[in-house]
Amino acid sequence: MTNWLRCATPRSEAAYRLVCFPHAGGSAPFFHSWAEGLPEYEVHAVCYPGRASRLDEPLPTSLLPLAADIAEAVRPLLDRPVAFLGHSMGAVVAFETARLLQAGGHPVAHLFASGARAPHLAHPEGPEAADMDDDAIADALVSLGGTDAELLADPDFRELVLPYVCGDFRMFDAYAHRPGAALTCDVTAIAGDADPQVGTEYAAAWAEVTEGRFTHHTVQGDHFYLTSNPPFRLIEAALSAGVQQSVR
Repeated sequence: MTNWLRCATPRSEAAYRLVCFPHAGGSAPFFHSWAEGLPEYEVHAVCYPGRASRLDEPLPTSLLPLAADIAEAVRPLLDRPVAFLGHSMGAVVAFETARLLQAGGHPVAHLFASGARAPHLAHPEGPEAADMDDDAIADALVSLGGTDAELLADPDFRELVLPYVCGDFRMFDAYAHRPGAALTCDVTAIAGDADPQVGTEYAAAWAEVTEGRFTHHTVQGDHFYLTSNPPFRLIEAALSAGVQQSVR
């Protein structure tokens, strides 16, 4: 489990554990400050192979096996309610991980889908990642912003970062949604009002993946709105509502 999850601030008294899934080209340190912003919860960040502390490991090449490995790592955390939050590609990885856990009899309590089209929708129009060279993929990420875009713009980091950025984009581009049982947990979709990839209708379509309650929020910002404006209050409100519902 230690290879897959990072928890900077363990909190044995927390009512919820929140597992955060990074975007394509992202890594666990993206969520480093979230424990401070969510002091009532125990925050874990998923560590994808091939970057940061796992730089020497092979890159993931298929999203579904990646989700299966993460599901196994999350199982020991399920002695308390667990919520997932995924951003962009991470939202779909979180969704597939939640599906696997639910199929095994361990549904998560809540799924937050941030900056992401619903998994059953087509990918954005444009060239497929398999047909793009590394520089074109890097330029696509830079155009969306985010901390990893800054690294890609730095020649000293570009050679180090580019392999896993491109690997994630190609893995996500090859993902194909499979029909199956709907989630039973509540789902919250969050997207920036200036996100060029995730319009209102694409975020709202997350309602179709669950039998639980669905909430959709549009916030100020672009695809990486959560860099400068993390949705801490939205998370707290949603999880507090879940606690109140469970004790009725």
